[in-house]
Amino acid sequence: MAGKSDDPSGIISGINVTPLVDVTLVLLIIMMVTAKIIASPAVPVDLPKAAKTEDTQVVFSVILPLNGATLINGKATADDAAFIKLARETLSANKELRAVINADAKVSYERALKTLDLLKQAGLSRISFGATPTAPMP
Repeated sequence: MAGKSDDPSGIISGINVTPLVDVTLVLLIIMMVTAKIIASPAVPVDLPKAAKTEDTQVVFSVILPLNGATLINGKATADDAAFIKLARETLSANKELRAVINADAKVSYERALKTLDLLKQAGLSRISFGATPTAPMP
């Protein structure tokens, strides 16, 4: 037994660590499983909808329709270079420029991220996404 000793004085000279290892491994497994659940919750999100939106002054509007070219302030852009050039020109005229991206709900994540990168290349740091308010809950 773990507590038994061959020494007649009654001093325990050896400890059985098997139960300690068993408990430690069980705790490790529990922590690994719960960490995975916390890191990636399986909650579906629908980002284009919002219960409440703030009224902001739209200075630099970027519209990403599902089909078609990107629209800046209501006008289609030819390519990425023209997009960056127009954003830099607008930013040089107004240092407090804010950009609002209004994307269709089915626009790919890649396209929205590319738009964010283009705005960052142009020097814009104040960027927000537009959303259509949903009906209030009763």
